[in-house]
Amino acid sequence: MKNVLEWLEATVEKYPDKPAFSDTECSITFAQVYDIARNTGAYLVEQLGVDRTPVAVFAGRKMVTPAYFLGVVYAGRPYAPIDASLPDKRIEKILENLCPRAIVADMESLEHVESIVDELAKAEGFDRPQIFIAEDISRFEQVACADSNCKISESAGDAVTDSENDTDGGVVASCAGKTDDSSLEKLATVRRHMSMTDPLYIIYTSGSTGNPKGVMTSHLSLMTYINAYCDVMHIEESDVLGNQSPLDYIAAIRDIYLPLKTGCSTAIIPKEYFMEPNALFDYMNDKKVSSVGWSVSAFTILTSLGAFEEVGLKSLRKICFSGSVMPCRVLQKWQENLPEAHFVNQYGPTEATASCTYYSVDHTVEDDEVLPIGKAYDNYRVFLIDEHGNEPAVGEQGEICVCGPILALGYYNDPERTAAAFTLNPLNRAYPERMYRTGDYGRRDEDGILHFCGRMDRQIKHMGHRVELDEVERTANVVEGVAESCVIYNKAKEVLILFYTGDCDRRSLALALRDELPGFMVPRKIKKLEQLPKLPNGKYDMKKLEEM
Repeated sequence: MKNVLEWLEATVEKYPDKPAFSDTECSITFAQVYDIARNTGAYLVEQLGVDRTPVAVFAGRKMVTPAYFLGVVYAGRPYAPIDASLPDKRIEKILENLCPRAIVADMESLEHVESIVDELAKAEGFDRPQIFIAEDISRFEQVACADSNCKISESAGDAVTDSENDTDGGVVASCAGKTDDSSLEKLATVRRHMSMTDPLYIIYTSGSTGNPKGVMTSHLSLMTYINAYCDVMHIEESDVLGNQSPLDYIAAIRDIYLPLKTGCSTAIIPKEYFMEPNALFDYMNDKKVSSVGWSVSAFTILTSLGAFEEVGLKSLRKICFSGSVMPCRVLQKWQENLPEAHFVNQYGPTEATASCTYYSVDHTVEDDEVLPIGKAYDNYRVFLIDEHGNEPAVGEQGEICVCGPILALGYYNDPERTAAAFTLNPLNRAYPERMYRTGDYGRRDEDGILHFCGRMDRQIKHMGHRVELDEVERTANVVEGVAESCVIYNKAKEVLILFYTGDCDRRSLALALRDELPGFMVPRKIKKLEQLPKLPNGKYDMKKLEEM
């Protein structure tokens, strides 16, 4: 297979009427995904011609959104998914970097997107893009289903069908305008010129300068990762994935592309359910969710809210977690309640197509245990480089670096930051080999297993000592009554500040830290919060913490 469209087309042949994606009310079949994507792609080619400039897609976390993404792909262009709920200033920075010729926006996002574009268009040097309504260009008309209890979607043209598990029904779509012969020929022309190394998507992530970075990932990189993930997690046609991540976030690519690859289905879980364990578990049981790939924070929050106390999970057997260090006290709770489940710790940056290493947890973890990040996926190379450009000895620390087909193409419209992060491997003196420097410290044990040691930019100089903020957090997280924690360093005041959630009082936490850490590593300020502020991707919002 040379591109993700071949995955979709092969799966449509096998399972045309099977639900590909679903939400609380409705589902969309593989055949409908294919029709919407083809119609959208044909429309974009008609309006924009053939080139490789990106298209920004503003569409909510709903079942039809992946079809809009694939429509852009059919047009031979990379898509850039953008969450319309992001702060306006951040969206402006993304669009200024992306400079799209076109934007595809759903009806829900349209007015907001137009206002942002209107503001940007006032500035010199920004060419106003065309804005297309996603529901319109998919060329599907809305048809009410026969059941009088059916609810019509607020968005005109959502191509959906009744979910097997729905009680209220939904919207049924029929094709109002199939692509004609001319459009089909244009799509075929685009396809003939498509390469597996073409960019598939551009996902924006945070940058140290305050300007988001658009990580470009190719068909080849995405397909390599999905194949590797399938092998490790044993994803099959019968699986139902439970989506937790926003669809503009890197973790969501599993939930979008695994169905195309295997014929499995993805159930999009409402965000609010992650604050209501009983409602969440009922929904997952109803949908027969068998596999999840969630952020560590999702597991942590659910555990702190009393997960499993009243409702259990009947079908969940394949569990992957990533994004931060998993507190083993939390993992224990899930292991106890899901003894037959396969748990996998995954590590990796967006620049390595979501992840590059994994560790299968084959034992019941201890409270104070820190899980390794494991070994590289197949077709990946992950290694360490010290400050002198050499490979460190076993047990010694070095920067984690990645090589292989899973590397991103670079940062869109940002050659300077691309050159800084994607360099030549100094360990390979035989031929030029491109690598990505993660900015993370790691070490290998005697078995070749990789252990995460913290972010390079989270190593600070405090009271004449080098301090790893991650080490302070790991120590706090094993204290009884601490649910999660985050440490920041106020450089101006030269003070360590620890924020945490849980039942533990501040004095007990301070005493516990003093028993485990040298004095210079014990935070001077300890603040208890109801919740730690988080970004949409589940990571801690450092900016908000710094403002507290």
